[in-house]
Amino acid sequence: MNDRTGDLAVALFSELFMADQLARAELSRALPKGMELSHFSVLNLLARAGEERTPAQLARAFHVTRGAMTNTLARLEWAGHVHIRPDWDDARRKFVGISPAGRAARDTALQAIVPLLSGTVTALGEDRVRAALPVLRDLRQRFGGEE
Repeated sequence: MNDRTGDLAVALFSELFMADQLARAELSRALPKGMELSHFSVLNLLARAGEERTPAQLARAFHVTRGAMTNTLARLEWAGHVHIRPDWDDARRKFVGISPAGRAARDTALQAIVPLLSGTVTALGEDRVRAALPVLRDLRQRFGGEE
């Protein structure tokens, strides 16, 4: 790798990391009181999937430890946003599903963050965002992100 490629790589990832940090902070501020970004992310995945997932599947999807996912799920269950039930065929496993209250909380969170996200797309320009998406998707896949 030559110096120009290395400099370009450092610049690219510096921008990505800073954008990620700033976007997470902004989204966290916009979420309803008491909801963390990790909570919203799990609720959003469950709502979009339309079916239950195991805690292990959720941990893999978010690239976090099972312990971290267990903590997030415990908080979501305490808030009434998810139901955790045993697998009737294998008592060692559990299934997590979104509750009606969880779906409502996710929808409320979406109402809070969509204007922020849409405003960002408008400010950047839809064509520029569409052009950036394939590069960002390729980056995610290169680092092992699921399709």
